[in-house]
Amino acid sequence: MASLAENKKAYFDYEVLEKIEAGIVLTGQEVKSIKLGRINIRGSYVVSKEGEFYLIGATVPPYQPKNTPRDYEPQRPRKLLLKKSEINYLIGKSKQRGLTQIPLRMYTKQGKIKLEFAIAKGRKKSDKREVLKKRVAEREIERALRGKI
Repeated sequence: MASLAENKKAYFDYEVLEKIEAGIVLTGQEVKSIKLGRINIRGSYVVSKEGEFYLIGATVPPYQPKNTPRDYEPQRPRKLLLKKSEINYLIGKSKQRGLTQIPLRMYTKQGKIKLEFAIAKGRKKSDKREVLKKRVAEREIERALRGKI
């Protein structure tokens, strides 16, 4: 599974509760552009509309800028492909207060482009500070252990 794009900031801004894999509906030139790694999923989110889920805010620049159709939209909503049971489960989870769905990474699996998104809970500023403190402490412990061995 080759990773094409990652949303590293999501792990800092949100507490990831559960990860879900979904297919995504794309046009041919979007597939080529994404496989070159030219996609930005930072700041995007997953939303439910009329029983279907869409990726909103992801930017896919055109594969060949000079040979792009006039009606091409780099930030258009892209439909996610999920099973009916997953859709029902996600609709129930999205109604819970404080939970959101954010994309974590985009990758290829058996030639298909997949999106991994998470049901997550937003972190407060104080929680983010604690995470930073833990990282610094772990880094110092690693350095101390490496120095002794």
